[in-house]
Amino acid sequence: MVDAESIARYVFCKLRSVTHNLITIFMTGEAQLVCIIISIYVHSCLNCSLLKPTAMRHLIAFLLFVFPIVAYSQTLPSIEDKTKGLKKYEGYMNFYWDENAGKIWLEIDKLDSEILYVTSLPAALGSNDVGLDRGLLGETHIIKFSRTGRKILMIQPNYDYRAITSDKNEKKAVEQSFAQSALWGFVVEAESNGHALVDATDFLLRDAMKAGSRIRQMKQGNYSFDKSRSAIYLPMSKNFPQNTELEATITLVSNDGDAGNYVRPVVPSTDAITLRMHHSFVQLPDNNFQTRLFDPRSSFINISYFDYSTPVAEPIDKYLIIRHRLQKKDPTAAMSEPVKPIIYYLDNGTPEPIRSALMEGAQWWNQAFEAAGYINAFQVKLLPEDADPMDVRYNVINWVHRSTRGWSYGASVVDPRTGEIIKGQVSLGSLRVR
Repeated sequence: MVDAESIARYVFCKLRSVTHNLITIFMTGEAQLVCIIISIYVHSCLNCSLLKPTAMRHLIAFLLFVFPIVAYSQTLPSIEDKTKGLKKYEGYMNFYWDENAGKIWLEIDKLDSEILYVTSLPAALGSNDVGLDRGLLGETHIIKFSRTGRKILMIQPNYDYRAITSDKNEKKAVEQSFAQSALWGFVVEAESNGHALVDATDFLLRDAMKAGSRIRQMKQGNYSFDKSRSAIYLPMSKNFPQNTELEATITLVSNDGDAGNYVRPVVPSTDAITLRMHHSFVQLPDNNFQTRLFDPRSSFINISYFDYSTPVAEPIDKYLIIRHRLQKKDPTAAMSEPVKPIIYYLDNGTPEPIRSALMEGAQWWNQAFEAAGYINAFQVKLLPEDADPMDVRYNVINWVHRSTRGWSYGASVVDPRTGEIIKGQVSLGSLRVR
């Protein structure tokens, strides 16, 4: 027969296990405090007198009183209460700056809606051979925020495999056949009216451009991210109606004190490499863009994907050209102005007389558009003083300095669904003219 002491000890062990789980599950400070109080009280009551009925009655009464408080403490604060006293940046995705803690709080209101996420490098290494240039574009992702409980995952759907069909089940079969990627996980700390507030600081304070990996691949040193020497870069963290721009100062530290010949000449100290990394959340374009099939005889750059809804007798792999959106105001006219011109902005750090020469030379592209029936379709302007060249609203021609002579190249932010160029970017090496 089981005695009362054994039962009491069994109950104690179970209560201790429950309270430990509560502490690890409940993320709010109030719930953690209450759970700790429970644990201490259970321990003291049962240790003082395992067999005294009075102590057990007191314990049960205490638990009945305190567990509703624990349950209530799970209720998250409102976004307004959580961000009281913080500076609010309103725009595509509202964010808040906590000066004392050095934190960025991001308000997520677009759950399960696809948006564009792009990384870039506004302040770089300066070595042509390593290739971490000023203005370098990182990967372009279509992402969506998916919430389960207090967890929000930033999911990248797999657009390499599709079913271009109206049949929902056929689309689902393809989606479930290939992996998605959870790029990040956030914890909801406050909520209001379907909007969730998350701490985005760790998301921003990381080597998002994989600079350390590239340096290692080039055998230029073993560098890794150091959070203690990294911080949010507020001057270039901005908000606009259709895009949110966030930036961070990122430091990579040497793990072995060794640096290669490409790194050593371009850093003040080989102990640490400090760069800046930029994050853009962008509203995707509407569905009015007309895709154009790629012809291998042309000089266009293409994107590709597999379409599993393709008839069996046709190729499953599809190719689309990447291009800017351009439409005539008057489609019936031989010559017409565009609905929206293509505008490229020249880096305002380009010196004269090169600046004027580049402005004139870039405008020569308009001749090709005139031959295609457009008036002033391609324009070149100087980047405004208050503009950020990493802002995806601007097509830019960057004037890039390196320690050695290097190449010039073009890149772009492209909608992976259609091939539409959202942001064009040209990088011109300054030493080519010297």
